[in-house]
Amino acid sequence: MSHALDASDTSGVEAVVRSDAALLEEDLAAFLASLTTAPARPGPSAPQSVYEAVLGRSLYAPVADAVGSKVGQQALAPTAGAPAGRAPLRPSMVFWAYRNYRGFPGPAGEDDSAADLAAVRRAAVAVRVLLKAAVALDDIQDGSGIRYGEPALHVTHGIPLALNTGSLLITAALEHAADPAVVRSLLQSVGRGLTGQAVDVSTRTALTRAELAAAPRGERVAFWESMAALKTGTLFRMPLDAAVAALGVVEDERRVLDEAMRNLGLASQLFNDLTDFVPEFGGRATHEDFGQLSNRVLLELLDSAPDGLRASGELVGARLKEFVLGHPELRRTLLLLAAQAVELKRSAMEAVRGVCRSEHSARYFDVTIERKGHLIDRLHTTLLKGDGA
Repeated sequence: MSHALDASDTSGVEAVVRSDAALLEEDLAAFLASLTTAPARPGPSAPQSVYEAVLGRSLYAPVADAVGSKVGQQALAPTAGAPAGRAPLRPSMVFWAYRNYRGFPGPAGEDDSAADLAAVRRAAVAVRVLLKAAVALDDIQDGSGIRYGEPALHVTHGIPLALNTGSLLITAALEHAADPAVVRSLLQSVGRGLTGQAVDVSTRTALTRAELAAAPRGERVAFWESMAALKTGTLFRMPLDAAVAALGVVEDERRVLDEAMRNLGLASQLFNDLTDFVPEFGGRATHEDFGQLSNRVLLELLDSAPDGLRASGELVGARLKEFVLGHPELRRTLLLLAAQAVELKRSAMEAVRGVCRSEHSARYFDVTIERKGHLIDRLHTTLLKGDGA
């Protein structure tokens, strides 16, 4: 494949990132239209039937809201002359894999691997839609009324329709992926994510809380890592796993990427857990994790909890909040976990760069992953400053 980019052309790499992201947005719009376009009516003057009206309210509207929302998701700020005009764009790990293993556009802007690009485009849409479905279902399970600053889907349309919409999107995404290897990969990712969610939800029960409180620290940490790798690590692993399935990437590199995405998932979950204790990042959502024991910070501090509360599983809510926020080791624990998140992110990015085929690919990956990665570093810096270090 001919490469039009000069080795030092970082702006050219970012232009490719934007172009790929715009292509994904275009494909998503077409996918959404296919799910929300009503069948042709018998005549232009025929009145809308009750069935058509109900279908619009109960299916088309919630699907459009679930897939179409862009609030809180801007990654590449609008730039004059960039692809998709002034629309904000989100880079895709699926397209990074395509660029890494199939190269960058040639001098005329063409892509030589038309069949691979088509499979990757379908995979990228499927991944994004599956993530949207997960959001709809997770918000119900977590009782989250707000998502990206907007009312959650179940708040706007009710729990039954939100459940139906999330389920429909899963089936539609898998059908859209088409390629058997990609579908198999996505099915495995969905299973891993649902398993992690089951473990997370279980920490709201008194029995699981009592078991965790009685377990030694090492077992608690292992519990958290298993849960986070499934629940959050899957969000990072799924795009790459689907892409490499479409592209037939060798097994050794697939294992490297899997481990790197697992580490990025752990770093991301640590970031999410820590922000519950840092108002600069958590905002109004700070101190919301005391109804369960899935937050790593809580699990780290349990050894010094009163024996009676640990055994009963009643160390929850206001009692847990009082115990943790007044804990003498809280600040030190936050700093240690923030440093761990930074190191996990660093090692993951280093591993991925080890399989990058070019400097262009490495730059593409940096642009793609740093939309959240830089926040992990900022959180650590914020905690250091707050600690007087």
